[in-house]
Amino acid sequence: MYTDTPILFAFLLTALAGLSTGIGSLIALLTRKTNRNFLSLSLGFSAGIMLYVSFMEMMPQGLKELTEACGDKPGTLYLILAFFAGILFINLIDFLIPEQINPHEAHPVEEMSDTTQLKRTGILVALSIAIHNFPEGIATFTSALGSLDIAVPITVAIALHNIPEGIAVAVPIYHSTGSRRKAFWYSFLSGLAEPVGAMLGYLFLMNFRSPLLNGLVLAAVSGIMVFISLDELLPSAEKYGKHHLSITGVVLGMAVMAFSLFLFL
Repeated sequence: MYTDTPILFAFLLTALAGLSTGIGSLIALLTRKTNRNFLSLSLGFSAGIMLYVSFMEMMPQGLKELTEACGDKPGTLYLILAFFAGILFINLIDFLIPEQINPHEAHPVEEMSDTTQLKRTGILVALSIAIHNFPEGIATFTSALGSLDIAVPITVAIALHNIPEGIAVAVPIYHSTGSRRKAFWYSFLSGLAEPVGAMLGYLFLMNFRSPLLNGLVLAAVSGIMVFISLDELLPSAEKYGKHHLSITGVVLGMAVMAFSLFLFL
């Protein structure tokens, strides 16, 4: 699982995914109105990619490595425990971040005219998104350590997922400082938490790598990605646009992921 994609390339993909928050900040600062239909479709698309690759690629690979290392029944049990441990981990981070400053409580560009609360919470939003992006960096990097047919779609999905986060950071920072430049850089730099998370994941995985650990990490990362999809991406897609548009994005994401995997067989 961890030999096909060069380490530096995995870091590059993780950095690109994380720093796409800068794209969100540019959208917030250079446009007067959010294209809700586009965001709804793209967020649903990201969720579709994550869900499909989690259940159809990463979980089967994790199960294979765990059963080879521990046997069928213990390996399956470890897969289940690691999967829900990943969900618990990312859910705990969401629980610890107050809802009013949670970067996944999406803010359209139009809300830039409502300044009272945003001015008080600007810096906290940037900090909270950095904290939240840290485990996402581990997830992206771990996924990118596989073959390119997994690495590229996951990077695209995380990048699309980070665009509205960039909006959520840039909006309050702009109002708390009055500076578009500061709003952009705070948003851009908050995405650095993802390559930092990737670095720590690399240091841990490379020192203690084994089939058992690889399987556990794959299962845990699958749990993180499923939670992000169900708790963040799909609700945000529904909030931005119409129900059927967000579901169309999910189906398209699954289809693109499925056919890309098929073409690389």
